Parts: sequence; C-alpha cells; structure tokens
Amino acid sequence: MGREKLIQPEEREEDLLLRTLRPRRLEEFIGQEKIKERLRLYLKAAAERGDVLDHILLHGPPGLGKTTLAIIIAAEMGVQIKITSGPVIERPGELAAILTGLGEGDVLFIDEIHRLRRNVEELLYPAMEEFKLDILIGEGPNARSLRIDLPRFTLIGATTRTGLLTSPLRDRFEVVFHLDFYSPEELEEIVLRGARILGVRLTEEGAEEIARRARGAPRVANRLLKRVRDFAQVRGAEVIDREVARQALEMLEIDHAGLDELDRLILRTIIEKFGGGPVGLETLAAALSEEKDTLAEVYEPYLLKEGFLQRTPQGRVATLRAYQHLGYPRPAGAEERLL
Repeated sequence: MGREKLIQPEEREEDLLLRTLRPRRLEEFIGQEKIKERLRLYLKAAAERGDVLDHILLHGPPGLGKTTLAIIIAAEMGVQIKITSGPVIERPGELAAILTGLGEGDVLFIDEIHRLRRNVEELLYPAMEEFKLDILIGEGPNARSLRIDLPRFTLIGATTRTGLLTSPLRDRFEVVFHLDFYSPEELEEIVLRGARILGVRLTEEGAEEIARRARGAPRVANRLLKRVRDFAQVRGAEVIDREVARQALEMLEIDHAGLDELDRLILRTIIEKFGGGPVGLETLAAALSEEKDTLAEVYEPYLLKEGFLQRTPQGRVATLRAYQHLGYPRPAGAEERLL
C-alpha cells in the first residue's frame, strides 16, 4: 500500500546496522528479568554438568529479542550458533545437512519454527530426543532407513504463533519462554544504550519520547532512534532532546501512543466501515488490502495490549479508547458493547 512500515518489528535488510546494537552477554540484555533469572540458572547447571542446554522455545510478538537471546545463550555456553528459519528449510535433506554440520554442544536457532514443513519437522523428533538422524535411502520396496549419530546440540525455536506449532514438536521443548512487551523505562534504557553506541547525543527526555512511541519493542525503539538521528542531523540539531524527538516522530506520523498510519487506518476501518465491529480478520484484511498474517502477528498484539482493540469470537471490535484516540463520538450503547 506504499507505506513506510517503520514500526513493523520484523527485521529488515536495512536493519543490518542495528545488529551492532545487540547485546552479546546476558548482563547486557535489558528487560525480560524473569527469563534472564531462569536462564542464568539453566546455563550454570548445564555448565557444571558439562552437558548441553535443554531445547528452548521462545515465543511472543516479533522484535522483542528472540534472536538476540539465542545468540547470547550460545555465547554464554562458549559454542557456535547456526541461524536459520522455518520457511528456508524446504526439504529434509537441507535440515539433515544443517544438523550433521553442527559441532558438539552447538546451538541451532530456527526462527519461525511454526512454518517448518511437516516432513522436515518429523526429522527433528529423533534429533531432539535421542540426537539421532533417521534418513530414508532409496524409494519403494528397496528403501531402507539409516540412523546416524548426531553431536549433542541445543535447538532454540522461535515463533510468534505458538498455536500453529504441532503438539509433537511443542512437547519436545523442555524449556518454554514467553517474551512480553517491554516497559517504557526498559525501552528508554535501550535507546540510551543505542545512542551511546551510535555516538548520538541524546538527552534522557529525548530517549523517553522515543521509548514511549516504540510500541514495547526494542527493535522498533532502535529503528526510531536511527530515524530521529537522521532528522536531527538534517535539521542541524546537535543534541536530540524531547522537542527534536517529538518533531521527528510526528513527521513520521507516529503518534504519542505509538500508533502509525496503518494502526489508525485499522481502527478507522473497523469504526467507519463495520460500525465498530465485530468484523472477521479476513474481511478486515480484504478491506485494508493487507495480509491477514501481518494484521494478526504485527499490528493486533500491540493494539490489544494497549486496549484499542478487542478480539471476540465474532471478530475484532474497536474499544472506547480507539474512539477517543481518533476523535470519534462515543457510540450508542458503548457501555454494554465495549466495556
């Protein structure tokens, strides 16, 4: 639809520079305190036993640090990490090549693991449980199975859609972590850290303004920092304070609640075209000319968390806060329908 999807938390090619902002050790990782506490325990226990870490499933909205945590785990264990994603592995032979190429104790990180093909996924079952690889050689009545020993490894799977994981795969993960949205205070700390690494002069008030509009995601926060830096450079502002940050973010059409143009369009469409809802996801996606997965995985989680949207069995409903935020009059019967 021709929009600059600045707040979409998926990693993009232009974000390569922002990888330099990734923490490399657990003590550098800001936020997700409960996960870090448990990880420290599991890492220490595995190291004392001289064993590999149990398989880990990381789930939650995109942009919250699942890949970063996987990289940190490998660094803390002193092993190598192989990074791939579910859609990339098309055939069992490709996964077999990856598994046989791992070293003892290495980490295999599979992003979007819910998108693995079934025949590929089934190859993982004995690999995860017994560190064995079952390969079928030949076809028809002459086919025979060959079992290969694999080095002991740790599989870290990441997903934004746990409901799409099959039960056999989900049950083979001994450790499951849910990454939640970050608080504004945590994001402010992340933005200040990023500014120091990038050599940007940023006040605490400027960092607070960026963090407040970063929709709870570190990747979005760092991306906004980069855009605000560009704005300040062109406008000749030597220091990014609250006013410079506010002007930059308003130019990018990201409002004080962190909503961008498409967020507001989603809510306006529900209110104007569908009477505030309920409206089904497919119908809403068609009305917006957007992919339904983009709406469900990228936009809805934040709108739900911030109370702009409700998800009901009948479909999506705009809340009173959405009406108020966009300046619409209070709908009739709002108390019964939206509260």
